[in-house]
Amino acid sequence: MALYQFKGRNAEGRPVSGQLEGPSPDAVAGQLAGRGVTPIAIEPYEHRPSWSERWQEWRHSGQVETVDLIMFCRQMYTITRAGVPLVRGIRGLAANLRHVTFRNTLEDIADRLESGLELSVAMRHHPNVFNNLFISVVSVGEGSGSLESAFKQLSEYLERDQETIKSIKAALRYPSFVLIALAIAIMVINVKVIPAFANMFSQFGADLPLPTRILVGVSDFFVAFWPYLLFIAVGSFYGFRRYIKTDKGARVWGRKKLGLIVIGDIIERASMARYARSFSVMLRAGLPVNQALDLCARAIDNPWLGDKIREIRAGVERGEGLFQTHMTSGMFTPLVLQMIAVGEESGQVDQLLSEVAEFYEREVDYDTKRLSDRIEPIMVVIMASFVLILALGIFLPMWEMYNIQQ
Repeated sequence: MALYQFKGRNAEGRPVSGQLEGPSPDAVAGQLAGRGVTPIAIEPYEHRPSWSERWQEWRHSGQVETVDLIMFCRQMYTITRAGVPLVRGIRGLAANLRHVTFRNTLEDIADRLESGLELSVAMRHHPNVFNNLFISVVSVGEGSGSLESAFKQLSEYLERDQETIKSIKAALRYPSFVLIALAIAIMVINVKVIPAFANMFSQFGADLPLPTRILVGVSDFFVAFWPYLLFIAVGSFYGFRRYIKTDKGARVWGRKKLGLIVIGDIIERASMARYARSFSVMLRAGLPVNQALDLCARAIDNPWLGDKIREIRAGVERGEGLFQTHMTSGMFTPLVLQMIAVGEESGQVDQLLSEVAEFYEREVDYDTKRLSDRIEPIMVVIMASFVLILALGIFLPMWEMYNIQQ
């Protein structure tokens, strides 16, 4: 039934208006006549959102975040465990969502379920929301009749992965602010401070010391060519972003960032935790080992490590054991390799991989908490060097002029 907007007059001749549902305009006219209203105009109702509604729609649109997926998995676990039909449950979740993109996605999935498709097949039509790992675990859960267990595993996996990413971002926030503030300070000093001192020094006509001449030369170059420097900086940043999005660039950057000072080890261990956690989840869901390894290579956010995982899969397909292939990859410590070997011998690889993931996550959590302590000495050295160069460049000639006056 459609919604119609009507205008008419009641029995007293006063104008009335409103909306009514009906299969056709004639049916709506019959309803109005039964109420003693003479219809003047009946048109299909078109909702025109207000500016506030448009603002809310724009605010809650865009990419679906991991937090939204975690809540979705928890709610789906509750729905499937309670025995609520999938279509009714998903439509109920969509009706309560404020995120426009995710709401439209769930409504489309519900429509596809009503047409006879399975849940995992309906999710495949939205690759920007559900990745291959998510869909594969749901598919195995459907096939084994344990869909609630699949959503529970996914919620735990996504939540721990999100916590690891948030801890790394929080640890990098302090040094990022310091470096940005230092860059702004250098720009202000080169544009405002040093030129003022250079004019003052030039009035005395004295020979400037080498540090001062270097500072003045750098400042003059910066003031004269700052548009070109800004263009080069923006172009370099844009070119770097474009390069790391290519296959070759992503692999090169994936290898280089593991060797970064201070944070390279943390990034590597966080990636290993994600690999072990996703591999454990997929084995526990019942996926074959080679398929699980292929999905892990796609799920990890480092193409260079993804190639290493594909080499592990190739070794498994040749008949080699998990311990041998993981040892050949060179990515894991001897302790982790021993845990994998024990899990392979006891037939509890998924459980031991979960413990490996917890081992890496504890290390990452400990290192991120100590990251500020490790970065602070480097920041102090950088700031001290900057202040020393600035002091030598500005105060040396001032001391010399004071001595000359004396």
